[in-house]
Amino acid sequence: MLSRWMSGSSRSLEREYSCTVRLLDDSEYTCTIQRDAKGQYLFDLLCHHLNLLEKDYFGIRFVDPDKQRHWLEFTKSVVKQLRAQPPFTMCFRVKFYPTDPAALKEEITRYLVFLQIKRDLYHGRLLCKTSDAALLAAYILQAEIGDYDPGKHPEGYSSKFQFFPKHSEKLERKIAEIHKTELSGQTPATSELNFLRKAQTLETYGVDPHPCKDVSGNAAFLAFTPFGFVVLQGNKRIHFIKWNEVAKMKFEGKTFCLYEKKIALTYFAPTPEACKHLWKCGIENQAFYKLEKSSQVRTVSSSNLFFKGSRFRYSGRVAKEVMESSAKIKREPPEIHRAGLVPSRSCPSITHGPRLSSVPRTRRRAVHISIMEGLESLRDSAHSTPVRSTSHSDTFMSHVRSSRAESSERVAVISDEMYSPADSVLPTPVAEHSLELMLLSRQINGAPCSIEEEKESEANTPTATEADEMGGEFKALCQGVGGNGGTQAAQVNKFVLSVLRLLLVTVGLLFVLLLLLIILTESDLDTAFFRDIRQTPEFEQFHYQYFCPLRRWFACKVRSVLSLLIDT
Repeated sequence: MLSRWMSGSSRSLEREYSCTVRLLDDSEYTCTIQRDAKGQYLFDLLCHHLNLLEKDYFGIRFVDPDKQRHWLEFTKSVVKQLRAQPPFTMCFRVKFYPTDPAALKEEITRYLVFLQIKRDLYHGRLLCKTSDAALLAAYILQAEIGDYDPGKHPEGYSSKFQFFPKHSEKLERKIAEIHKTELSGQTPATSELNFLRKAQTLETYGVDPHPCKDVSGNAAFLAFTPFGFVVLQGNKRIHFIKWNEVAKMKFEGKTFCLYEKKIALTYFAPTPEACKHLWKCGIENQAFYKLEKSSQVRTVSSSNLFFKGSRFRYSGRVAKEVMESSAKIKREPPEIHRAGLVPSRSCPSITHGPRLSSVPRTRRRAVHISIMEGLESLRDSAHSTPVRSTSHSDTFMSHVRSSRAESSERVAVISDEMYSPADSVLPTPVAEHSLELMLLSRQINGAPCSIEEEKESEANTPTATEADEMGGEFKALCQGVGGNGGTQAAQVNKFVLSVLRLLLVTVGLLFVLLLLLIILTESDLDTAFFRDIRQTPEFEQFHYQYFCPLRRWFACKVRSVLSLLIDT
């Protein structure tokens, strides 16, 4: 039986699992791993496949069965972290944005960071003015299709490519003008370098927004950048705290708190899981950018009490160590296989609305990239967001704050007033279920309509008319379900739980102190304090009626157990 159990256990450990990782150029890397393989093993396989040495800036992201995003922890088992049925699907992404991306040692690293920031621009995470947006898009065109050629690039050629969540004719003409007149002769590497230098100057460079609410119930997006902690509301940065000014970060349930020297910021995440993910991202980013050495990293607790809350420790190198290590790299620059822009076959004519069917495809594999990768969940009913379609008919859902007439006439451009991180929020339809059922059921149950990166079922995406009707019904239903009463009840429940927890801790401490006092009093410790206690009638009664009989009973039981052990 023992041998059968050991053989079964060894077969379980030797079981192989298939993993597919989507790379930044939308190609896929597939491999097999053992059941007990750590995240570091899978990450090293990827970096070897990409010929990447400056790998500390990158990570592997996955979505759990509850649609919550996570970063793969390299010190833990891959299989245990995913908690999903194989084959596993993950994404290779930039986890820590370089403070100065143009200063990266190798061109392959700069190219991968370029691909990530290009995705950020497309998904609405990198906010910028119209002039900056046109320049960034022109750099992308120059890097991926080369110099302007009248024979290959007819009038309106820039409209065939999708750079942003929203386009306008004016913006497309500006992109083409810069590409024609200012960037001629630049190599792909030079254009990518100039792109990185420009992107690094923007306020939202490196932002991966986490949707939350402030204490007043207003929607906000929290993010961690190479320079500090950022809070965005709409298209404005309302808080920026440098990393050396952040004193502490903690969370409890859905509540996330960040403490500075003089102020404390409190925000509420959609779910406890989302709040924990936000906290862990904050701990990792602060350790990476703030500390001088990885030996200074300490285990952090989410609570002030030692027996409560989550504990987490960043396990990688810090930014300063990574830059010092990069300076020592001496090898021939690896060959870079760039994937050029290819316009979609069903590219429509230039219109005044968001252009969503003209999605670029790589040479290796046609991929429709959904415009909702950046956020982990929808804002709730009080702050609904637009839902756009990626179908080939170029349909889209108008914003709930605008009427249908206004949305059909309004020109969608990137500007300081209109461009917001909320524009990139979209739900992902769950397989075998319609979008409407997924939205209603998850919101009513209090769960977030979180996204699953790079996956969207076009067959289940509703048309514009159906989506408008569904959006109105969904908003009315959510407003009826999650009003102020629910928020007040949650606050009352939280207060009651805190009081009960404090009461339980107090009773426990009193019990421990009483037990310690009895042991010290019954011991041979001879001090004036204990002598006075022993001489009281109450102590003598307790000693002879309770303590002595209990001690004799316990000693008898110990002797009987010892005798049984000796006899056997």
